[in-house]
Amino acid sequence: MRDPKPRRSQAAPSLAAKLRKHSTCLLLLLWFALSLYLFLSATPPAAAPLRHSAFLRPKPRALAATNAAPSVRIYVYDLPARFNRDWVAADARCARHLFAAEVAVHEALLGFAGRAARPEDADLFFVPVYVSCNFSTPNGFPSLSNARELLSEAVELVRREMPYWNRSAGADHVFVASHDFGACFHPMEDVAIADGIPEFLKRSILLQTFGVQGHHVCQDVEHVVIPPHVPPEVAHELPELEKAHRDIFAFFRGKMELHPKNISGRFYSKKVRTELQQHYGRNRKFYLKRKRYGNYRSEMARSLFCLCPLGWAPWSPRLVESVLLGCIPVIIADNIRLPFPSILRWPDISLQVAEKEITSLEMVLDHVVATNLTVIQKNLWDPVKRKALVFNRPMEVGDATWQVLRELEVLLDRSQRSYVG
Repeated sequence: MRDPKPRRSQAAPSLAAKLRKHSTCLLLLLWFALSLYLFLSATPPAAAPLRHSAFLRPKPRALAATNAAPSVRIYVYDLPARFNRDWVAADARCARHLFAAEVAVHEALLGFAGRAARPEDADLFFVPVYVSCNFSTPNGFPSLSNARELLSEAVELVRREMPYWNRSAGADHVFVASHDFGACFHPMEDVAIADGIPEFLKRSILLQTFGVQGHHVCQDVEHVVIPPHVPPEVAHELPELEKAHRDIFAFFRGKMELHPKNISGRFYSKKVRTELQQHYGRNRKFYLKRKRYGNYRSEMARSLFCLCPLGWAPWSPRLVESVLLGCIPVIIADNIRLPFPSILRWPDISLQVAEKEITSLEMVLDHVVATNLTVIQKNLWDPVKRKALVFNRPMEVGDATWQVLRELEVLLDRSQRSYVG
C-alpha cells in the first residue's frame, strides 16, 4: 500500500507580516476616530429646552438675596409697534384687563435698571407680543383668534434678523401667555388641549396664569405661574385693612349658570357655580349675585370670605382682588397651582375647598371663624404678600414682576446645576 502524499506544512507568518497586519488595523482605527471627531465637531449639538440646560452663564454665581435686586440679565426685543404698542393705542382696555400681564411685564422690564442693554450680555430674551388686545368679540372679551399668527410672525422676525433664537431654538426666550389655558390659546379646555401649545413655543419659557398639579398639555413647557392682572390701584383702595367693616360673611358675584350645561354645550365651571347657587342662593350668610356690578370690589372689601370658584379655567382675578382687599380667598378649583408659593405661602392666607365638598362649605367657613380666623387675616394683611401680586409700572421691589425675575433666576440656576451635574 502506497504511503499517503505528505501535506505541505504552512510557514508561520513572519514578524514583518504581523506588523503590517497590525499597522493596517491601527490605521483603520485612527482613521475612524478622526472621522468621528471631525463629524461631531462640524455638527452643532441639538438644542434643548432650558430644563435640559440649553445654555449656561460662563461662570456660576449664587442667587441674589431675597430683598436684593434680581441679577438675571434679560434683554427686551424692540419689536415693531404692530406687535405691541399699536394695540394699546387702539384700545385702553389692553393695558388694564385680566390678561394685561403681557403689557405690564413688558413696560416694567423696559424701566428695569438691571435689564441687559446689549443682547450679547443677556441671559434671557423677552419677546413682547400682545395677543390679548383684540376686543372685536360681541361680548367685549378679548379674542385670541390672532394669537398664534401674531406670535409666529414675531418669532420669524426674531429668528431672521437676530442670531440669538437660533443658537438655542428659543430656549432662552421668554413670552407671556396670560390666558385661560396659557399658550394653548382657547378658553375651552377640551379645545385648548386638542390645539396644544404652538410648536415654535415648546422650547421657550412661558409666563402664564394657568397652572395645575400634574401633567397637562397646556403647561408642558418650561414656565412660571404668574398672577392674573389687576389694576395696581386696587391695592390702595383699602389702606387700613384691619379697620374695614366686614358685614358680609361669604361673597361671590359672577357668572352662575342656572343650568350647568351652557350655550356651548359644555358644563361651565364643572357645575361648581351652579351648585353654589343651588345650595346657598337663599342662605342669608352667603351674598351671591349673578349680575355684573361695576363697584363689586366695594362688596369684596366688606366680606370675610371671597369665593373663588373655577370658571372655564381654574384661576380667576378674584384671587388677587380678594387678597388686595383683605378678604380671605376660598379657592374652589381642584389641583390648581398658585403663583409664587415660596413668598405667599397660600395655605397661610387662603382656604381651599374641594369641588365635591360644596355642600360642606358653610361648615368649613364656620369652623375657621371659630378657630383661626384672626391668624389667617393677620397673614393675609401682610403688605409683602399683597405687593407680590401686583404688576406695578415702574416695577417696585417685591412686586409681581420682581417675583417673576426671581423665578427666572431659579430656572437659570437649576439649568446650570443640572448641566454641571
